[in-house]
Order: sequence, then structure tokens, then C-alpha cells
Amino acid sequence: MKTLKHWTLEHRGPHHVALKVDDRHLFCLYVLETSMFRVLVKRQGELALDRTWSIAPGQDVPWEGRPRESLEGFGLPAFTLDEHEHGLTLATERLRVTVHQPLWLEWEHRDAHGAWQPLAADRPTSAYLLGGANDGVAHYQRRHADDQYYGLGEKAGDLQRNGRRFEMRNLDAMGYNAASTDPLYKHIPFTITRRPGASFGLFYDNLSSSWLDLGNELDNYHQPYRRYQAEAGDLDYYLFLGPQVLDVTKAFVRLTGKTLFGPKWSLGYSGSTMHYTDAPDAQQQLLKFIELCREHQIPCDSFQLSSGYTSIGAKRYVFHWNHDKVPQPLQLSAAFHAAGLKLAANIKPCLLHDHPQYAQVAEQGLFIRDSESEAPERSVFWDDEGSHLDFTHPRTIAWWQANVTAQLLEMGIDATWNDNNEYEVWDGDARCHGFGQAIAIKHIRPVMPLLMMRASMEAQQRFAPDKRPYLISRSGCAGMQRYVQTWSGDNRTSWQTLRYNTRMGLGMSLSGLYNIGHDVGGFSGAKPDAELFVRWVQNGVMHPRFTIHSWNDDHTVNEPWMHPQVTPAIRDAINLRYRWLPYFYTLFWQACVDDEPMLRPTFLDHEHDPRTFEETDDFMLGRDVLVASVVEQGQRSREVYLPRNAQGWFDYHSGAWHAGGQVISLDAPLERLPLLVRAGAALPLAVRGDQRELLLFAAPGTGQGSGVLFEDDGESHGWQQGQALWVEWTVRGDEQRIDLAITHRGDFRPAWQTLAVTLRPGETRALYINGQAGNTYAL
Repeated sequence: MKTLKHWTLEHRGPHHVALKVDDRHLFCLYVLETSMFRVLVKRQGELALDRTWSIAPGQDVPWEGRPRESLEGFGLPAFTLDEHEHGLTLATERLRVTVHQPLWLEWEHRDAHGAWQPLAADRPTSAYLLGGANDGVAHYQRRHADDQYYGLGEKAGDLQRNGRRFEMRNLDAMGYNAASTDPLYKHIPFTITRRPGASFGLFYDNLSSSWLDLGNELDNYHQPYRRYQAEAGDLDYYLFLGPQVLDVTKAFVRLTGKTLFGPKWSLGYSGSTMHYTDAPDAQQQLLKFIELCREHQIPCDSFQLSSGYTSIGAKRYVFHWNHDKVPQPLQLSAAFHAAGLKLAANIKPCLLHDHPQYAQVAEQGLFIRDSESEAPERSVFWDDEGSHLDFTHPRTIAWWQANVTAQLLEMGIDATWNDNNEYEVWDGDARCHGFGQAIAIKHIRPVMPLLMMRASMEAQQRFAPDKRPYLISRSGCAGMQRYVQTWSGDNRTSWQTLRYNTRMGLGMSLSGLYNIGHDVGGFSGAKPDAELFVRWVQNGVMHPRFTIHSWNDDHTVNEPWMHPQVTPAIRDAINLRYRWLPYFYTLFWQACVDDEPMLRPTFLDHEHDPRTFEETDDFMLGRDVLVASVVEQGQRSREVYLPRNAQGWFDYHSGAWHAGGQVISLDAPLERLPLLVRAGAALPLAVRGDQRELLLFAAPGTGQGSGVLFEDDGESHGWQQGQALWVEWTVRGDEQRIDLAITHRGDFRPAWQTLAVTLRPGETRALYINGQAGNTYAL
């Protein structure tokens, strides 16, 4: 690669400046918001890829992609430009950047006192490089000893990414090691850097395979650095100020698109296993699941059909029903619906070469094409070879949606599970239609799953326009939250996986993927023993996605009743999930409307407490609940560090109060998940079917708090027109009484008409609601 060095000011526009570098390249600096700038390098003045699918401020991108140089959706504030002896400086009221000669950038932010403080800087020696055998790009920034790095999506290992090198190259990494395997399923080259005084986000909008080195590499000839390198494409990055970590995450979601608000039933327990649909009597196995849920009194809202329902022999063929296994799909779906369960069906974007529809699809030109001929590309897929569908071709989208509709939705399937969509096409120059402008697959591999899930979503929307769609996808890139729920992929059963899956989930959450979970119990490997299974379920019920899924080596099945001696503990954990559904649903609504993460590292709301940045097995569910999962075999007590706050924490089970800023030991018998609630909070809970309870953890003494409960019909779009219920409360206390003020708004009226208010165990103060003694609030 060749270093970019000497520059001159080429042009100043109303929202950007362009520098001419080494008399060949354009280096563009855009001022998008007062706290967000963008850097775009145009090699020889041209773009390698003239569009993007990840950047979506305000609204979704066109199918064919958003023009890369579009400024639509940004605030575009005024900025100052100062030319001086050191170079030139662009500044808004919050962020400024100085361009030095030879080329490197130095970033500063304005602190709360109005003074400019260092934020980030490029490596002064060889900061930007272009070239290489595949026209790759690289960017080097300074690395400081007190930097803390987060983000990068689902990456394995510790939540803090310092000192490691990561690769973005989507792979079907079945049975991965949750502490070390890399790369994995998703492509999210986004980091959060926390520095003393401020945090900033850095997102590289490049979809080719790439590497991010966060301190693994050292070079004596340069100051300590971090590196981003991509094998192809453009160097195009967004840098934005927090100043808190939470601000950075929320800004990234606003940049790449809001979270899809799915139906309420998607938060319930979802059953799944490869075993049922692989069995020769798949339909009977599936129907038996309904009866077993009833027999063991396990509530369940949906079931995910693994791909075995599409098999011919030992292989799988998307949009093909195996009628020997499932002779009556319509009757199957009707039985699930009668039992109150929805169905999601697994679909894959690659047709094996002997697929019944392969020749027809090839004749229509719907596959990605080989780089050296007009033939479809051929890649290894599910123990054979197949060709991947090209979702940048409008005819492919139409074909896919027609099959989703006829083969799934009209058969009573409610949702799509978009799986095995990593697009492992290693002929980098294989050609995609590109909506009429051919693109090599190396530039857009992670876009294919994004367009696949969008095609599925729009098919579902057209089929049931009055219902909010629910979709699942394993692979994707930044922006996939606009369409789907996701999970951490095909994990391997072990205590280590249980521990590190939590960190993987938090990494996704910090990276804008809020609606997430894991295969509870482990997908591959040995079946979980009774203790591990209980602890995994207890952890899983505290994630937005709660699915028990497996393909165990010994052909056993992970099911709630798989270990009879602990089935009561499993039932209790799942019942706890259903009791907490009003809280989960409110968090889901806040995630979609206010961009608030549902799962949160303990530091996200407690940056003032340095100890919360230490690696931990704990996490927050919303702002109010601290989940202390047990992730060690044989552990029956659990040490928990309580983040410092003004009012302290309550043990959810006992009601005991504890001051923040200390380590406490909680009892953790096998049948109990240790949980703590922030003092001043109240949890909206379900009780006796459709009734609602507000469990109040009023702060001791003169503390206060506030909160909200969101309710609607659970599946329509009516909430956007006010057809919802928002119950808001504030609570204040003194030594003698607790005063709870409750109001409500919205046109929706639920089945319940009275909110019962319950005080935490051990609370002795009198309760007043809107000035009156009592414990109920009527709508």
C-alpha cells in the first residue's frame, strides 16, 4: 500500500471540504452534525462503490442502496474553516478536527466548561494507505494507554476489546468457542472508544472483508496505534462524539436505522430443535411438543421450524416441503395456532445444484455469477455445492417473495427465520446484478443477508399488512436491526459458553443490535447436564430473545423437561419471564422509539463508577434491574458488585436493601436467579393472566424515582396513531409514607382496568396513590 501524504485545499462546500492529496486522490471531510463528522477518500477522485446500505438516518435506504455521497437525513450544521500554519481546522460548537501536513487528523471536543480537549488523533506517520493487490485501504489512529475499546458486534471474548485483532468476514462458525473464535457471523466494523472525559464512535462503512487491530500489533517505527484495513472498497468512516458510551451507541443506531418493533408474542418462549424436523415423523414430533408443553405446564408463544422440513434425503432444499415428514403443513400450523403458538420457518439463500428449482432459477439469471463466465457461482453449502441467490436483482427479490408467500405464509407460517446467510462466496470477483450496475461480491457480501431479510419482511408485510412482522436472521451487517431479531449463532454447550455468550450479547447491544439472545442450553456438542441447563435457562429468560435450540451430538433434545429432576426450576424460570413480560415489552418499545438498549453493561448507566468497567458476568436489563447470572458449576452463592448510585439496590427476592459501591454475597440456590432492582424503580408485571401489578421498590428515606408502562394490542401498528396505553408514574418517599403519582394517556384500553400496586417485601411505610391511601389505580 502507498501512504497518502501531501495535500492542498481543493474545494470548500457548504457542508464539506475536499483536499487534493498527492495530486491524485480526493480526501473529503463532511460536517454532518455538531458532534458527527465523516471522512471519505476517493481514490483517483472516484468511488469503488457508489452506494451504501448501512447508513439510514431518518428512513430506510432504497433497495438499490443510498447514494454514498448523499447528505439526506443529517442536520448539516454550520461550521468554521480556519487555515493556519499547522494545516486547517474545521469546527462546530462541539467537535473540531485539524488536518496536518503531511496528512493526519487530530480531533478535539468541547467539554462542559467550554474548553477544547483532546479526543482522538491519527497516527502522524502513515495514517492513510491505499493500494495493494486487491485495491485495499487502511487507516491508522493513535492508541493511548487509557483508551478502552468496545463494540464490533457479537465478537467472542471479553467485552473490552483492547489488545486484540478482529476480522470481519461472515462465516458459519458452528460450535464456536465463545471466548476466542474469530471471525463469526456478522459484519459490524464499529468501535466505541472511551477516554477520560469523553467517548467517541468510529464506524467504517465498508462491506468487504476487513481487520481491526486494537493493540495486538506493535511497530517500533511508529507510536502505538490501532488499525483498520479492508481488502477492497472505499475508506469511508464516521466519527462521532458521545460524550458518554450510551450516547455513542444511540447515535450509531440513529445513523444506521431504528430497531424494528415486532409483535409482543416474539418476547415469549420460542421452542426449537433440529431433532424434530430431522425426524422421519417430523409432524408428529412437532405436535407432541404442544402436548408436552401442556403436560409440563410450560408457557410457550412460538416454535421455530428448523430446515429438516425441506429435506430430500440428507440434504436441505429451501422452499421444498418434505411431505413424508410433514404430510399436512396446513393442519400442522392450524394445530399450533389453536394452541396459541406461532410458527417461524427456516429458509436459506443458497440452492444446492440438484435443487428441484435450480435449473429454472439459473435460467432466469437469479444467482450470483461466476467471475469468469456467465454461469452461476458454485460454493460449498451444507455438505454439497450450490449457488447463492443474488438479492441485488429485482427478479430474485420477486421470486423469493413469491416463494415465501406460497410455501410459507399461505401454509400458516407466521414468520421467517433467515438462516445460513453468511454468503461464503470466496470468488471475490463473482458478479452481482447490482440493480443494473454490476458489483463484485467482495464489495457487498454482508449486504446480501440484509436484502434477503428485507425481502422476507416485505413479503410478510404484504401478506398481513395490519400486523407487525417478526423475522430472525443469523448473519448481516450494520443496519440489520431495521428488519430482524438476531442471536449469537450456533454455540457449543459448556459453562464457558454460558459465561461468554453474555458478553457477546452485550457487545451486540452496544453495537446497535438490541433484540438479541442465544441458543439456550447450547446448540452443538454434548447435551447440557441438569445444573448447566437450569443456569442457562435462568440467564436466557433475561434476554430479549428466549429460545431453547439444539443439535446435540448424541441426538438428544434440549427441552424444558429434558431433566425431570430440575423441571420445576425450569418452569419457575420460564414463569418468571412471563411474569416480567410487561417490563420486557416496555423495554422493547423504548428500544424501538428512544433507541435505548434493552441489555446494558453495568457501566452504561454508571460511568461515574470506575469499577463497573471491570469484566463481569453481570448485566443490566433496562436501567432498573441488575441480573447476576450464575455461570460457574456448583456455585450456590454469588458475589455481586453493586454500582454506586445515590439510593442503593434491593434484592428482588427478599426485599433487602444494599448500598451501592460494594460487593455483596447473595444466596444462589439452583432454583433461583439472583436479581437486584435499583432503589426508586417499579417493575410492571403480569399477574393472574391479564392483570397487571406494579411492584414498587421505593427508595429508603427521601428517595424518588419514575417509570412507564407501555401496552397495546401487541401486534398492530395502531400504537403509532395513539392506539396504545402509556402509564407513567413518579414516586417520592419520606420516613413515614410513600407517595406515588400515576397518570395515563393513549386511546387503547387493555383487558385489565386496574393497576395493583405492591410494595417490596419488608416495606412498612404507608402507600398513597395520587394523594389517597390505597393500593390500586383505575384507568
